[in-house]
Parts: sequence; C-alpha cells; structure tokens
Amino acid sequence: MDNKTMSSPFVLGAFICIGLVLLGYFISGSVIKIKALDRTIEVKGLSEREVPANIAIWPIKFNEAGNDLNNLFSSIQRKNTIISEFLKNQGFKEKDISISAPAILDRQAQENTESEKNRYRYSGTSTVSVYTDNVDSVRNCMQKLVDLGKVGIAISGETHTLFVFTKLNDIKPGMIEEATKNAREVAVKFAQDSKSKLGRIKSASQGQFSIEDRDNNTPHIKKVRVVSTVQYYLTD
Repeated sequence: MDNKTMSSPFVLGAFICIGLVLLGYFISGSVIKIKALDRTIEVKGLSEREVPANIAIWPIKFNEAGNDLNNLFSSIQRKNTIISEFLKNQGFKEKDISISAPAILDRQAQENTESEKNRYRYSGTSTVSVYTDNVDSVRNCMQKLVDLGKVGIAISGETHTLFVFTKLNDIKPGMIEEATKNAREVAVKFAQDSKSKLGRIKSASQGQFSIEDRDNNTPHIKKVRVVSTVQYYLTD
C-alpha cells in the first residue's frame, strides 16, 4: 500500500516531464515555421504614362496708361471687347471667356515717387481669361495674338498659360494594376535568384500619383507617375 502511495508521485512526475518535452518540441517546431514565414521581400513597381492635358487656362493681359481716369477706363473696356470678339472669332464660346476687373495704379499717390518723371499719372492692367477643354484651339490661337498688336493692343508677356489634366480617375485602375504587375516581376526575379519561391502578399501600399509637364517646351503633355510598394513572403 505504501509502495503504491509513494510510486504515484513518481509516475505523475514522469508524465509531466514527458509532456513538457513534447510541448517543447512542438513549440520549437512552431517557432521554426513562424520564422520561416517572416522571410519577406519588399519591392516597388512603377507605372508611367504620357497624357494630353484636357483643360487650358489662358490669361491674356495688357497694360494701359493715361492721365485721365475716365478715358483710361474707357480704353480698357474697348480693348477688352476687342479681345473678346477676337476669341469668339477663333471659335471660343462666351462661357469660356471671362474679364477681370481692371487694376488701376495712381502713380501720384505712391510714396517716394517722383511724379515729374512719369509721363502718365495712371496705369491700368486688365486680364481676359479663357477657360476651356479645347486645348488645341488655345494652342493655335496663341500664335495669332500678333493680330491684336495690329489694332493697338500690346499683350503682356508676364502671364503663363496653364494646362491641366483632370481625368486621373479614368487611368488610375490601369496604372495601379501595371505598377503592381511590375513589382511582382521584380519579386519573382529576386526569388529565383535566391533559390526561393514567391509566396502570398504580406502588405501592399499605393504611392501618390504625380502629374508633371513632360518638359518645359510641351506643358500641354503631362507625365503621370505612380509607385506601388508590395511586400511578399518567401518560401523554400
């Protein structure tokens, strides 16, 4: 009876030891598998496209000077009308054309200005703007501004025509797909070189789309660019 009583703890202890050994084995195997899953590769895929701008914003600016304020305003108004008619004759619609309020400078009212050196007391600036989706018409019409000079309107060269691409959503899906595909091709090549196999995706992130002029001479052509970052698992 006493032998049975004393052997019971030893048997129980033996089972506990065996259990701990087996538990340690399985935990060890799990750790190895988890570490194997931690083998990853991060790659980037690029997608670039050249697209034509679909919106043009064209400011036409001119300056006027005089000593009589009423005559100055009348002259600015007359020239604004001439420019508007010129644009309509080039095919632009009235809704495409807007005229800003003229900016008038009174030189005599400016501090530290020697009025006797200025031939005219007042100078005015006016801008007629074209906002249109007819980009080609704007580019063609810009070459005909010399016709305005023939009727006494000196166009200022300070303005800059803005060409805009607003149809990004139309090409986004295709570009993201292309960038992801390019990233996978890089990952596959790396896996082959390292004698591994490419596993499933661990994480993926899409970079911001950028839209820039292709170059300084062709602002009406845009370069759209996006980079996708993808992380893959590697397996043996």
